Amino acid sequence: MALDQNIKNQLSTYMAKIENPIEIVYFENESDKSAEMVDLLTEVDAMSSMISIKKGEDSTHRSPSFQVNQPDYVTGIVFAGVPMGHEFTSFILAILQVGGYPLKIEKDLIEQIKSISGSYKFETYISLSCHNCPDVVQALNVMSLLNPNITHTMIDGDVYQDEVKNKKIMSVPTIFLNNEEFYQGRMELEEIVAKIDSRSDSIESEKLNNKEDFDVLIVGGGPAGASSAVYSARKGIKTGIVAERFGGQVMDTLGIENFISVKATEGPKLVKALEEHVLDYEVDVMNHQRAKKIHIPKNKEEKFQLELENGAKLKSKTLILSTGARWRELGVPGETEFKGKGVAYCPHCDGPLFKGKHVAVIGGGNSGVEAAIDLAGIVGHVTLFEFMPDLKADQVLQDRLYSLKNVDVILNAQTKEILGDTKVTAIKYMDRDTQEEKELALEGVFIQIGLIPNTDWLKDDIKLSQYGEIEVNDHGETSVPGVFAAGDVTTVPYKQIIIAMGEGSKAALGAFDYLIRN
Repeated sequence: MALDQNIKNQLSTYMAKIENPIEIVYFENESDKSAEMVDLLTEVDAMSSMISIKKGEDSTHRSPSFQVNQPDYVTGIVFAGVPMGHEFTSFILAILQVGGYPLKIEKDLIEQIKSISGSYKFETYISLSCHNCPDVVQALNVMSLLNPNITHTMIDGDVYQDEVKNKKIMSVPTIFLNNEEFYQGRMELEEIVAKIDSRSDSIESEKLNNKEDFDVLIVGGGPAGASSAVYSARKGIKTGIVAERFGGQVMDTLGIENFISVKATEGPKLVKALEEHVLDYEVDVMNHQRAKKIHIPKNKEEKFQLELENGAKLKSKTLILSTGARWRELGVPGETEFKGKGVAYCPHCDGPLFKGKHVAVIGGGNSGVEAAIDLAGIVGHVTLFEFMPDLKADQVLQDRLYSLKNVDVILNAQTKEILGDTKVTAIKYMDRDTQEEKELALEGVFIQIGLIPNTDWLKDDIKLSQYGEIEVNDHGETSVPGVFAAGDVTTVPYKQIIIAMGEGSKAALGAFDYLIRN
């Protein structure tokens, strides 16, 4: 395959940063994908004298695949397939890191990974169109590089379809550890380490308990939380963010075309820009931390305490809650049982696994119609189900949907059950006009019916609406003085990125005003 000249020029700049020799060992077969892999490796080899490639002779390895090693050290990093698309970055990062480029990881975490004992053979099944998969691949590659007891293989499900079928993989990324399913979905380095190292909670808790008190502590790292952090830090007050996942739902959003002044971008790119902006200021970002409870002070001399799931407690004069929302589930029989076995929520990630198959999309809003349009270009047939008599999506999206020949739309349909054996085989629904129950054979169900606010942990302390949203006033303040809220978690209508950012800045200004008056 031939790399674009612009990409080659960029890669040449990166390759100049390689300090240690790299040896790429490849295993080929007679397939077109194998030839494509060898062409890619040959092109990369020509870009740096520090890189050498050689053909491996061991027939036990997957083919096509290749290892990224040092001449005298097998790193355990393997790519099975051709790492293009979203995984091209994973490939280049592996080369740089094996070649001595410094890891952008805290020293404490590096030492923790190095000290993990035991034997860990990770395998991650991905699709090249999955924008969440590279986070997992890159994290596990780093762990393999740091610890000789850990190995990791990225496996392109499109190339290794027999493995995908035999293991009944219908969602990516799917991670296997020592031949047993370990996790499905996006994970970052700290999350993986915490899951395999029992020491993680106590290590992290001790570190967090030693932090100084904050003036404003923001819970949630999506657009509202990031905006709150920037506005708070610019006021010169001590600011911290506690986030289960920096970026929140935006990380799962591929196309963004309504963010004013930016014609088009992707969720992960926007999150990276948000994080860089936040880190321009003295903001203490505590990622991969889940809030458990707020302890409200009994008098003005005390401060709010935020208790985390790992047992740590952080103190602050004010709080801003921006915990966002998560995908709403149907709540019908079969949904939980077949999650990852035909039931999916991310069409961009999981769509390629349903190539040529019949799938359903539940939901006729913008998200549902966009999902159906995207899937129609990959799968064999799409049937979109909408509960109401009409679709709720924008007219331009509806026009595009109805122009597609491999899409059916069923209105006034109530989903009753998702059927299957080891994976989804059909959907049962009721025609709300006739009350007749019907069954449609298919192999996948993508659920796109909106969001539910992440407020389960707050219901005993903060006033919520009947829909579980945090009630706020025109300054973003909640029912508890000194506690503010912003974004999709609140009663503010229209759940949009740009609105969340505006509400986040308003909550920060409200918190600052509260501080100077109290």
